[in-house]
Amino acid sequence: MSSSAPEQLGSAGPRGGPAGSPAAGREVSGRLPWTLVVPALVGLAFLVLPPAGLLIRAPWSTLLRRLAEPHVLEALRLSLVCATIATAVCLLLGVPLAWLLARVSFPGRRLVRALVTVPLVLPPVVGGVALLLVLGRRGLVGQWLEATLGITLPFTTAGVIVAEAFVAMPFLVISVEGALRGADQRFEEAAATLGASRWTVFRRVTLPMVMPGVVAGAVLCWARALGEFGATITFAGNFPGTTRTMPLAVYLALETEPEAAIVLSLVLLTVSVIILAGLRDRWVSAP
Repeated sequence: MSSSAPEQLGSAGPRGGPAGSPAAGREVSGRLPWTLVVPALVGLAFLVLPPAGLLIRAPWSTLLRRLAEPHVLEALRLSLVCATIATAVCLLLGVPLAWLLARVSFPGRRLVRALVTVPLVLPPVVGGVALLLVLGRRGLVGQWLEATLGITLPFTTAGVIVAEAFVAMPFLVISVEGALRGADQRFEEAAATLGASRWTVFRRVTLPMVMPGVVAGAVLCWARALGEFGATITFAGNFPGTTRTMPLAVYLALETEPEAAIVLSLVLLTVSVIILAGLRDRWVSAP
């Protein structure tokens, strides 16, 4: 036997394949452990039945007519515009923030990372109240904006964008930071060795390497902004054509026209399914 045989045997898995090969993580066959399968099926039903109920109770015969109603189109247009602008704001601010957290070591970095993720767990209504206290007409920054620049954010379309960006930016930052930490820094070091500036390295090397993470984070950010409700209604209100987005229209229609609320909910459900299908290869499929 050659001298490399022990190494080959040592790197083989239990079926003769490499330890890191797909065979090493293959599902185990045999009798199903019903103590795990039963609660798993109950959990699956708990998650699947509500969307299924939405599809079953949908007024399919009048769906297109209800979607063409002016107030529905108005809420849909406002939602798409605000979510897109909010995502652009998150990209402009969140990508540099993610780079700072992933590439620069500074005192209190863990605390800053924790603060960045606070909107993920903060109740949206509380986020709206916090925005009012800071950016409201009498807020810490809002009163200065109004007195100096004449800018008023609460109860405006701009306020909707601010609220959506506040709750959605953590999704982008987390995704991009993870991509940056997983990227091979040797390419960046090689570019710097050849005389490229920090900005050139970031623009020509770093950003193309982490672009899949940026795209995935932007899509999740856009979806979260599109579905935002609590912070929007608290900070921006519920004014038709100005701040009434799709989630707010669903809430209002539920009190007067339940079928219209179902139709609006179907639109948001469709968007969510499309986004999940688009990101499946990134964070749903098994390694």
